[in-house]
Amino acid sequence: MIACIQRAAGAQVVADGELTGKIEKGLVILLGVRSGDTEADAVWLAKKCAALRIFEDDGGKMNLSLADVGGSALVVTNFTLCGNCVKGRRPSFDGAERPEKARPLADYFVRVLRDEGIPVETGRFGADMKLSLVNDGPVTVLVDTAEAAVKR
Repeated sequence: MIACIQRAAGAQVVADGELTGKIEKGLVILLGVRSGDTEADAVWLAKKCAALRIFEDDGGKMNLSLADVGGSALVVTNFTLCGNCVKGRRPSFDGAERPEKARPLADYFVRVLRDEGIPVETGRFGADMKLSLVNDGPVTVLVDTAEAAVKR
């Protein structure tokens, strides 16, 4: 799994013309599910997102987590994060998991994040979505379970 995590002052997602999720201060998490990802990947990534210290403390250092600042998460599935742009000029999405396997893993990721005590809003899996956000900082980080596999 791969997550593009953006620290946000506020964000919302509209799916097929309907507002499906809106947060104030928190994280926007664009979530890509790759072929071969497992529930263990979802757990590791959700716990990492919940504990990631990318909010500033009183001294201006990024030292606080989402829970520390009382923030929320807006999770939007995004298979294009799994795109490979090495060859040619058009990305290949062969590495993205099939929707029938990706959806349950994405839903599981959201459940684990909620179990960590984080209020979570979501987009709609597979829908045409419009995401609006105010990136705070801007702060954007990528977290990839494939890179973490050797450390787990």
